[in-house]
Amino acid sequence: MKLRTGDHADALPELEQICPRQDSSEGKYRLIYPCSITSWRTLLTQEASHAVTKEDPVVVDDTFCEVFSAYFARVLITAATNRWAAESAVEAKGLGRSATLPPSEAFIEREVRTTESPDGRPGYLLQIADRKRSELEYWLVARIRKGVLPFPTTAVFDAFPEDRVEYSVKIESTPIQLFGDGYEEITNAFGRRMYRIPRMDGFFYVEEEFGIGKGVSGGNFLIMADSQGSALLASEMALDAIKAIPYVTGRVAASGSKVGGHAYGNAVATTNDVYCPCISDKVRHSQVGSDVNCVYEIIVNGLDLEHVKTAMKAGIEKARGVQGVRRITAGNYGGKLGSGRIDLRDLVGKQS
Repeated sequence: MKLRTGDHADALPELEQICPRQDSSEGKYRLIYPCSITSWRTLLTQEASHAVTKEDPVVVDDTFCEVFSAYFARVLITAATNRWAAESAVEAKGLGRSATLPPSEAFIEREVRTTESPDGRPGYLLQIADRKRSELEYWLVARIRKGVLPFPTTAVFDAFPEDRVEYSVKIESTPIQLFGDGYEEITNAFGRRMYRIPRMDGFFYVEEEFGIGKGVSGGNFLIMADSQGSALLASEMALDAIKAIPYVTGRVAASGSKVGGHAYGNAVATTNDVYCPCISDKVRHSQVGSDVNCVYEIIVNGLDLEHVKTAMKAGIEKARGVQGVRRITAGNYGGKLGSGRIDLRDLVGKQS
């Protein structure tokens, strides 16, 4: 399925209650929250005026992130209005933030205009990924059945690039088809072979099968800043830049994690303590300097390595231009997460 990359600006979040500045009793770290304004939109507007390259360029560490191969599906959810397409996409990607626990990863790639979609309606592209083929197949069906079918006027199309498809997942005999209780039928619609399943507001159209192929997970970089405001602004600017790159998704995580744990040996993933400013005085080998009070992780997945690299480069360049950002680094775990690697210095060039 060919889709033109579109520019999409998400509405800025409103946080009407701003927390006061908090300082540790020992004065070794600070969690700085904006306290002179009443909305996050105002903060972003004010700080955006300072989002320029500084005299002292932000250091990008000579390090790398680990990446790994995973199975990917890419689906397009459409509806009669943008509201219902968006609500369905958000529901369908639920609990898809991390690969550390089920269900599978799931993330919105971008908005799709009416001129791009097969049925001429607004929609959203959703990527679903998992290292295990069986898990991806299960959660692809579950996410469509639970996150799309119940929403008014929705339809679902396969959006995986045809030249990259390795195999397909069929809807036949899944809970999606069985919902029709014998009234469903296969028909040709919108230039596709679709199941037409009755529901109370009319027919639900879902493609007969969905292409699956290999993609890249685990691309990441860490934004280290002197305040939460600067770190969050840099993160949002990075995500906006990443969104302009096709076939990739970007997201921000406050809960950056490491593989396993020190205190809890049976844990799959635990807090990345060396990058937590709030406990830097308690961590033996903390990587947080005295000028860093907030760290966010930007995660980039995509259908191929080159697009992931391009997206990471674009995100890093935007983040470096925000006042208050001190350093850019990446999470790696000695090969425990993935065998592939993306070197940050290869993306931004050598630094003097």
